[in-house]
Amino acid sequence: MKKISRNSQNNRIDTTLKMTEGSPYKLICRFAIPILLSHIFQQLYNTADAFIVGRFLGTNALAAVSSSGTLIFLMTSFFVGMAMGGGVIISRNFGAGDDAQLSRAVHTMITLGLICGLALTVVGVTLTPTFLVWMNTDPDVLPEAIEYFRYYFLGSIAMIMYNMCNSILNAVGDSRRPLIYLITSSLINIVLDVVFVGVFRWGVWSAAVATVIAQAASLILSLSHLMKKGHVFTVEIRKLRIHKDVLKEILRYGLPSAVQNSVIALANVVVQSQINSFGKLAMAAYGTHAKIEGFAFLPITSFNMAMTTFISQNLGARKHDRAKKGARFGIIAAVLLAEAIGVLCYTFSPFLIGLFDSNPGVIELGVLQSRTVSLFFCLLAFSHSIAAVCRGAGKAFVPMIIMLVVWCGIRIAYIITVMHLFGEIRFIYWAYPLTWAISSVIYLIYYLCSDWVHGFEKTNNKNAKQVS
Repeated sequence: MKKISRNSQNNRIDTTLKMTEGSPYKLICRFAIPILLSHIFQQLYNTADAFIVGRFLGTNALAAVSSSGTLIFLMTSFFVGMAMGGGVIISRNFGAGDDAQLSRAVHTMITLGLICGLALTVVGVTLTPTFLVWMNTDPDVLPEAIEYFRYYFLGSIAMIMYNMCNSILNAVGDSRRPLIYLITSSLINIVLDVVFVGVFRWGVWSAAVATVIAQAASLILSLSHLMKKGHVFTVEIRKLRIHKDVLKEILRYGLPSAVQNSVIALANVVVQSQINSFGKLAMAAYGTHAKIEGFAFLPITSFNMAMTTFISQNLGARKHDRAKKGARFGIIAAVLLAEAIGVLCYTFSPFLIGLFDSNPGVIELGVLQSRTVSLFFCLLAFSHSIAAVCRGAGKAFVPMIIMLVVWCGIRIAYIITVMHLFGEIRFIYWAYPLTWAISSVIYLIYYLCSDWVHGFEKTNNKNAKQVS
């Protein structure tokens, strides 16, 4: 297959970031800042829904939107993990200079996104009532919750396809364009929320419609850039197909991340179902805290994504010491930043919860949860940082196992036990810092004792022996 000349592609210089040369610290920060801003606007999707619905339609409607945010995460996180796996492959090929294989990976990812989007639409729309009933959703808010999530899942194709496009751009170091696209779509979402819910008072379902329209806008913008001529990642309709060898790699690196995301989401669904059993005030408080925590943790998530891309590109270029240096910086920065954010959340939690719902019961429960977990954000950041290092090194199987055992198995076992013994909601909140601490110890041992920098080379050598 013909290899595209890098020097002949002037646009490549403007839209990508080569992370194999220059200061690792500056490169990671330069790449992470646009991702951070992108994630802030991404978080505005659901947060705008919750904020506007809570203000205009009341606590019941807020509970309907908040009751099963974990359901959305469960249904979508698998495919987001697959996109992450594809991004690792593209980053590695970008760092190694294999533009032909990079192009094949891009077209496989886009095709896979279309197939997965159709599948999620069918499953989400069909099974939403079953999932919500299984999660002990309060009967008072169940009809509105079903409406909201069914409309939300009608936009599954746009959501999954955008994540695929975003992963492609991030993998080649372009974090600026996803930021621009998300700013645009987030503003569309907020305006439509205000019009549909605040002006027309169409009901909670219209907030989901606003989100779907906004997601479709971000997808159109992303595809319009990816389909422009002159890039090594240019998407051409005639080339859209599943390349079996590339799909195998995506599954190798993406499936563990997908399973990891799914098991975390499954554990959170179990937590949500227990929270739902305490009534609509607990549901609204839990959902509100989730929105705040989602915003608070965005800087750490951004560092982790930048670190994964940095490590993939440098290991693809066989710059092992440089990859280690970037990993150390990313881990330390993420942990310190997370703890600073945790202190702020602990201090201002009454004000932050009250922004969404002024109900004293909601504020009380939301503050209790925030002040139980926020000072332990450093542990959560450490676990996610090592997981990002593993993914960048092609070792996605490691975080999958740790999350499966600790964040799913141990967390669920703990919750079942304490609910049987005590039946108090505060013990549910403690499930998070306890499992974060356990996973952090395991990750530390792995990071210090394993040879993670040679993950790609060992895999390639193994494959070469099998072929021979």
